[in-house]
Amino acid sequence: MTQENKRSFDELCLSDEIKKAIDAMGFETPTAIQAKAIPMVRLGIDVIGRSQTGTGKTMAFAIPAIEMIRNIEDKSKALVLIMLPTRELAMQCCGEIRKLTKYCEGIRPVEIYGGAPMDKQIARLKRANIIVGTPGRIMDHIRRRTLKLDNIKLAVLDEADEMLSMGFKEDMETILRETPENRQTVLFSATMPPSVMSITQEFQKNPVVIETDSRKLTLDNIKQLYVDVPMGRKTDALKLLLYYYSPTLCIIFCNTKKMAEELAVELNKEGFDADALHGDLKQSQRTAIMDRFRNGSVSILVATDVAARGIDVNDVEYVFNYDIPQNNEYYVHRIGRTGRVGKEGTSVTLCSGRRQVYSLMDIVRNTKSKITEIPVPSGEDINNRIAEKNISDISSVLDEPIHDRYRDMVNSLLSQGYSLFDVAAAALQKCFSGKEIKVRDIETDRKRKSRGGITDFSKIMLNIGRASRIAPNHIVGCITEKSLLSGGDIGKIEIYDDYSIVAVPTDSVDEVLDRMYGAKVCGKPIKAVLYEEMSRQRGHRGNRQDNYNNKKRSIRGKNDSKRKNAEKSYKRASKRHG
Repeated sequence: MTQENKRSFDELCLSDEIKKAIDAMGFETPTAIQAKAIPMVRLGIDVIGRSQTGTGKTMAFAIPAIEMIRNIEDKSKALVLIMLPTRELAMQCCGEIRKLTKYCEGIRPVEIYGGAPMDKQIARLKRANIIVGTPGRIMDHIRRRTLKLDNIKLAVLDEADEMLSMGFKEDMETILRETPENRQTVLFSATMPPSVMSITQEFQKNPVVIETDSRKLTLDNIKQLYVDVPMGRKTDALKLLLYYYSPTLCIIFCNTKKMAEELAVELNKEGFDADALHGDLKQSQRTAIMDRFRNGSVSILVATDVAARGIDVNDVEYVFNYDIPQNNEYYVHRIGRTGRVGKEGTSVTLCSGRRQVYSLMDIVRNTKSKITEIPVPSGEDINNRIAEKNISDISSVLDEPIHDRYRDMVNSLLSQGYSLFDVAAAALQKCFSGKEIKVRDIETDRKRKSRGGITDFSKIMLNIGRASRIAPNHIVGCITEKSLLSGGDIGKIEIYDDYSIVAVPTDSVDEVLDRMYGAKVCGKPIKAVLYEEMSRQRGHRGNRQDNYNNKKRSIRGKNDSKRKNAEKSYKRASKRHG
């Protein structure tokens, strides 16, 4: 830990009101960027802070801004302007400032961003003295003359590189020109490309540069892992990882909006609580999704890179890269959603094939970090982990006083001749039975296919057939959706009038029968049974009848075909001869 991180907030000489608010927020020591930036911004000089997201930058500029406003007699005008790239970041920044000003009077922050009602923002702007917004919406208010920047004392550009990469350069320059020349300008950026340097040269005066080891601060608390799975099995592998880790809050990153939507739907079918976050959603939808994620009613957020730029939730335990990030910056940004503000986190990247593994290794090497390969959890691994959690839950109950009612129940069972061991085992079975996860191991599949494919099949019978107008693809679709089998795992399919016979791998037959309970094919409920059992019940008569019907149908089909060809020949001859 660096010396800056060892310092306490007491050494920063904060006001009692702000110190009380920080204590209520649960922070004990400032981060490196806070320890360095707060004293400098307080002096009123221009500052350039180079630091990644998740390092506590908001407090680094918000605390000096609040202190400055408290010392100004006329607080009725806009005195502080904070620009950020996305509406989510604007909302989060304003929320942080409200927490810091919980015990302060006269501080009135307001967030302004696109996609929200303009009339409500205009009403709140009339009394606000801290403006937090995106460049586009700030420009809208300037044009409408509902926002005047004549009295701005401090202008903050947070995530400056992101704003420039999103095309806000002209808006940023126009906005800064609307503020007084003698204002203080503070700029934070993770990187310093030429576009950022041009902004600093034009709008800052002799800025002091504050740098922290932002890469280490962001990544050192993050355990980086990856798995290599067979082609087409990423979704299955992701489900196994979610079962194994059972995260309270996690984010899954995809490269496209379509993939994010489809993956969220698939996870919800499996019983997980997932929401998709991407750029096509309305602001009200995005806000509702983020609220559900923050309060824990939804534990899984499936997001694209652009939509996730504003995600700032400190309790995210895991980040899963379903798709390989497109570049180094995206990778650092993604995994930086966990392990925030000193907390530990884990990232897991899913690769499929050598090319994706090599791409990931290039990214990890360029970010100068370390990553470890892990196997995809097996069904036994998952159930062992569930058992460990169950034991932990029981241990926590044993550490608390147990009600006499339950002690009396145990004594009653013992008096009936049951042993104490059997009573305890029965209680555990009653409590936890049915909670085991039934999955098929991906590693077992990989080994089986490497040996030359599936050779041992068993047959199941479905009570739906040709009379219901089903085709083999309908049956394959139903089985692959409900089970962990892929289309290539399914063997021969025989469809008769009122039933169908399907060959599935013998080692998966029990799983398929369980998963097919309550399933539908073409909208019709079906029942699946082991074919050998049903054959003994039906006898051979049914099969002989089915074979007869199929043969008769085949002959009738051939005769119909001959008749139709003869009719076509007759019509052609009639046309030629008039």
